[in-house]
Amino acid sequence: QVQLVESGGGLVQPGGSLRLSCVASGIVLRFYDMSWYRQAPGKQRELVASISISGGLNYADSVQDRFTISRDNAKKMVYLQMNSLKPEDTAVYYCRAARVGTNNLFYWGQGTQVTVSS
Repeated sequence: QVQLVESGGGLVQPGGSLRLSCVASGIVLRFYDMSWYRQAPGKQRELVASISISGGLNYADSVQDRFTISRDNAKKMVYLQMNSLKPEDTAVYYCRAARVGTNNLFYWGQGTQVTVSS
């Protein structure tokens, strides 16, 4: 069974840092583009960062220069390093895997809560 499991969320003060992790099972990670999404209460789910199978990076404007996405295919892990956190970063963060070469093969994790508050 395919599973994506996020961890590393929690409560942090503004300006602080967190590193989120996503561990995948049931897939060969090197065949998947990986992304982090987030959803705040009352808002739509939005793309935060993505990393392609070749290492290409994309970030939402709101997190550019603060967040870094990375991957370790051998460990089947994806990370999101979040620095200089702001209250508006508060959301549930989700890991997504998208199979390259297909239009609609996606897998989602269950999410991890990030709360930025003083």
